[in-house]
Amino acid sequence: MNVRKDPEDPEGSEDSQDPEDVLQKMQKRIIAFNDQRNWSQFHTPKDLALSLVLESAEVLEHFQWKNEREVREHLTRHKQDVAAELSDSLYWILLMAHYFDIDLEATFEAKMKQNEAKYPVEKAKGSHKKYTEL
Repeated sequence: MNVRKDPEDPEGSEDSQDPEDVLQKMQKRIIAFNDQRNWSQFHTPKDLALSLVLESAEVLEHFQWKNEREVREHLTRHKQDVAAELSDSLYWILLMAHYFDIDLEATFEAKMKQNEAKYPVEKAKGSHKKYTEL
């Protein structure tokens, strides 16, 4: 999902997609996929959350026991495998947002504003400290 806006074209060109449209299309595709298989009967909040954690753990497996050089090499050779695991995690996030009636675009925007307030550039730039320590 490449929805980055060109800083030279802040309005977006005619062929660029609105990120909200991209998320909604992905979510609709996931819902249709599940509905065709009658899987919603298995989608309890607990099991959705477990599925997200399990898929996220599969992302972590790609980095376990590797030093920085090995991670770079691994990503060069296995980028598509890591991408597939990230997509699996996104799948569960989008499905959970649907079931829980969460507007991800609005929630993400609010969370970023909160993070910007917690981590002002003048205090946080170049620092790994938690906001309570800045």
